[in-house]
Amino acid sequence: MNEVELWTRARANDGRAFASLFDQHRDRVFRHCLRLVENPQDAEEVTATSFLELWRRRTSIILVNDSVLPWLLVTASNVARNVSRGTRRYRALLDAFPRTTDSRDYAQRAMAYVEDRDVDDTLILELRSLGQRDAALIVLVSLEGYTITDAAQLLGLSPGAARTRLHRAKNKLREQFPQIVKELP
Repeated sequence: MNEVELWTRARANDGRAFASLFDQHRDRVFRHCLRLVENPQDAEEVTATSFLELWRRRTSIILVNDSVLPWLLVTASNVARNVSRGTRRYRALLDAFPRTTDSRDYAQRAMAYVEDRDVDDTLILELRSLGQRDAALIVLVSLEGYTITDAAQLLGLSPGAARTRLHRAKNKLREQFPQIVKELP
């Protein structure tokens, strides 16, 4: 069966005829889409959307040289431009967000700092018994002289949460090792 006959049947809601048209043109449309978008997944999406539009608008589409392929290729180009534009907008939005470093990184660096210095081994063990952020707060504020606000920002906490966590961490250390906590500001 030629394409004109398939298209006539597809326009009359014959799903099998439409499936035959899909099988006939899918690879060509997909290759076209691959040239227009950044990755195969987007090309698959554009291909699928193009055929969906062909089905949705089947009653108003006119064949060009007895084929739906030209219409599919133009539609795929338009959809690919929309996908690319959406991807650019999404990336621009993500790039506009402020970059922060992972708070765990600062906590790990704070513990490494303490371990590299000539600090009482008992304090190191107790700092390790605290959560990473709490230990980092003690190191940054009490040993390094950072303000609570600066330490909170580095660790991804609000200043209020940092004050509360620092207070609780010092109390925990004070209960277990009162002689060490006396040394902490």
